[in-house]
Amino acid sequence: MCGRFFIGQPPEVYRTSYGYPEQPNFPGRFNVAPTQPVPVVLRESGERHLRLMRWGLWPAWLKDPSDFPVLFNARIETAAEKPAFRGPMRHHRCVFLADGFYEWRREGSGKAAVRTPFAVRRADGAPMALAGLWQPWMGADGSEVDTAAIVTCSANGTLSAIHERMPAILAPEAVEAWLDAAVDAPEAARLCRPCPDDWLRLDPVSDRVNSVRNDDAGLPEPAAPARPAAASHRSAPVRGAEVQGELF
Repeated sequence: MCGRFFIGQPPEVYRTSYGYPEQPNFPGRFNVAPTQPVPVVLRESGERHLRLMRWGLWPAWLKDPSDFPVLFNARIETAAEKPAFRGPMRHHRCVFLADGFYEWRREGSGKAAVRTPFAVRRADGAPMALAGLWQPWMGADGSEVDTAAIVTCSANGTLSAIHERMPAILAPEAVEAWLDAAVDAPEAARLCRPCPDDWLRLDPVSDRVNSVRNDDAGLPEPAAPARPAAASHRSAPVRGAEVQGELF
């Protein structure tokens, strides 16, 4: 799964990488969560464009989104079959702007479980092209919202150490085919496979990332090694993320 990601490089880096004409000056965001607005790249009339969308896809047939689940991920294995993703998989594919994402390694079970957060980024520091699906939605009152979900696939060898799923990270040469609606859904799905192991770098990070209230450039930075506690001042054991209602 992918429930949090970060976008920290200057806007011009993404514009150069993806080749869209818009020149937004958006600030870095280091703890992006579902339902928030996210920048994505799509293809319209043969050209790439940048759009802001709601992270959490609303199918075109949805009447009332108030009690609809937050569809922030779409499994590539079933996207072409699921009613919510079938249309977007054929006609509305996009790429999420990102530098990396967060994942949590769970150890133990029940109340004794410990979740350790990791920042996952490209080892070469390049933008991470996360495959996505998008869908324009129109309410009964005429309101319009563009919505999107990140596509996931099985984890590669590197990420499998902490989780069995990962976002589908597109190779630079695969981005154009993914965005092109003329490429049929089965062929596009073949682009969404686990990326090579050596593409990724994993760093344990501070558990401050567990709360969406925290959003600063320090979040994706590797956590400093824990200092041994003095014998007479032992620190309490870390129990991982215990923030109720957060996504992992």
